[in-house]
Amino acid sequence: MAKIAVEFEQALARHGATAGRPLARLLAAGEGWTVEDLVCRSGPQDRPFEERHSLVSIAIVLAGTFQYRAANGRRGAGELMTPGSVLLGNAGEHFECGHEHGVGDRCLSFRYTTDYFENIAADSGAGRGERVFRMLRLPVVRALSPLVARARAGLPANSGRLDDSSSGISWEELAIQLAASTLRLANRTRRDVRDAQPSAVARVTRAVRMIEESRESELTVGRLAHEARLSPYHFLRIFVQLTCVTPHQYVRRARLRDAAMRLAAERAKVSDIALDCGFGDVSNFNRAFRSEFGLSPREFRAQRSKYVIEARKA
Repeated sequence: MAKIAVEFEQALARHGATAGRPLARLLAAGEGWTVEDLVCRSGPQDRPFEERHSLVSIAIVLAGTFQYRAANGRRGAGELMTPGSVLLGNAGEHFECGHEHGVGDRCLSFRYTTDYFENIAADSGAGRGERVFRMLRLPVVRALSPLVARARAGLPANSGRLDDSSSGISWEELAIQLAASTLRLANRTRRDVRDAQPSAVARVTRAVRMIEESRESELTVGRLAHEARLSPYHFLRIFVQLTCVTPHQYVRRARLRDAAMRLAAERAKVSDIALDCGFGDVSNFNRAFRSEFGLSPREFRAQRSKYVIEARKA
């Protein structure tokens, strides 16, 4: 089982999560913003229930899969949320999360008061009509990879509340950067695809979970399509429709996020991390990492170390 899958199971056990509403653990908070670690153990046997975003919400999916739907149906029938994708919610909106095709998920949730979020939006250049989310989610996108990696690396290993000095991360800075970047991307991205059939969504969701559990393995399109009981052509078409990336791109970005998290949290050699994360060639890993994060693995680690030293001095 992949390391991320083991971490997810440990998080479920540590949080004591049960089916129903997600269990929230506060990581950090300030005037106008909060960051929470959300773990949910709902599964196919649990009916989704309507909830309401009390604040503007941006949640990074860390593990698991689920269907996210706007309860009023304004923004389509729903979206498949997968690790690395980002859930978007406007204050006051009602929504549902369903786990028809697998048990549990874990998200890192950033929430903002309307005034705080409006100020970030205005300062980042968003017009008044662009200061709300008009879509339910952002798929796994390269532009957010550095922020997603920093957020995941800042998660505590134990059950206590995390402060900035111990993690080497400024959650406030990350919350501001994530809000501005997400709003720009959401307003720039337009999706015009037909809703996939529920049976196809179920099959692709199982394939995504298979990838997450076997990330180190070489999973071909043919094998994934066979497991999904679809032809390779139809599987690839629906996978891209639901996740906005091909299976190969999905796996590579997942492995790169794992590598970035380990570079930030561990002292292992870059070559060892590359091999552990499924890259057989270190030079290929270095090129892929720079393409995804804009820095070499060593530069990324050095930048993270600088943040830790500065936080401890403060």
